[in-house]
Amino acid sequence: MQYAVIFDFGGVLMKTIDYTPRFDWDDRLGLPRGSVEKIVHNRDSWVKAQTGLISLQAYWADVARQLKLTDLGTLPHDFYSGDALDQGLIHLIHDLRRAGRAVALLSNDTLELMDKLRRLQIDDLFDPLVISAQIGVMKPHPAAYQTVLNQLQCPPQEAIFIDDRLENVQGAAALGIHAVHYTPGLDLAKILNA
Repeated sequence: MQYAVIFDFGGVLMKTIDYTPRFDWDDRLGLPRGSVEKIVHNRDSWVKAQTGLISLQAYWADVARQLKLTDLGTLPHDFYSGDALDQGLIHLIHDLRRAGRAVALLSNDTLELMDKLRRLQIDDLFDPLVISAQIGVMKPHPAAYQTVLNQLQCPPQEAIFIDDRLENVQGAAALGIHAVHYTPGLDLAKILNA
C-alpha cells in the first residue's frame, strides 16, 4: 500500500545542529546555559503564537519582557542561526513524490513558517501544508491530525506520521495513524519503503 506520509518540520526536517548562538546569548545575559531557549520556547506566548492567538511581534515582545531587554537586537535571527535543513530527508521527500506518494507537512508553528518554507524553496514539496497557527490547534490535539487527513482525503490507517516529540507520535497513533518517533540517525527510507 502507498501510505501518505506526514512530516513534522522542527526537529525532523529542520534541526538545531549548533547551540553556540543560543549559548552565546545566555552568556551575554549572564544566565545559565539553556535559559534563553526555555524563554523563547515558553509555555504561554509561544503556544499562543503557534495557535494564531497572538502575532509573532507580540510573542517576541513577550520574550524581550521575560529577558528584561528593551531591544531584542539580533536575538530572533541568532536563535535559529544554528539550525539546518536535513538534506537527506529532503531528497527522500523528492523520491517519495516521484514514486507518486502523497507527502504532507503538519507543524506546530507560527504563520511565518510559510515564509521560511518559501525561502528554503521547499514549500512546494508538501500538499497539504498544515500549520497550527492556521487552524488554531496544536498537536497532539486530535483535530490537528484530522485536519491534515481531511485535506489528504486519507483514512488514518493509510497514513504515516513522523515527529520527534513522543506526545505528538502518541496522539497520532491514538487515531489509528501509523506513527514514527523520529530520532537522529533513524533510517526513514527503510521504514517508509517497507
